Amino acid sequence: MSKPLVEPSLTFEEALVQLQALVEALERGDGSLEESLTRYEQGMRLVAYCNDLLDKAELRVRELLPNGEEAPFAGPLDSRS
Repeated sequence: MSKPLVEPSLTFEEALVQLQALVEALERGDGSLEESLTRYEQGMRLVAYCNDLLDKAELRVRELLPNGEEAPFAGPLDSRS
């Protein structure tokens, strides 16, 4: 199994779907040890990619606020609600 990189055009939501699929495959124990390691490595790349996108989104929000101050979060803790 090759070691794929994260496609730079991938959206945050698409990356999360891919990450969830990798986690499910790892939890099921599908494939060999080498395949599991490759899935784990790709999962870590996806986590880093998602964290980077979140950091960039936070920076954009801070730029919109006066003096770069933080705004209190008033939304639901579970974004799916």
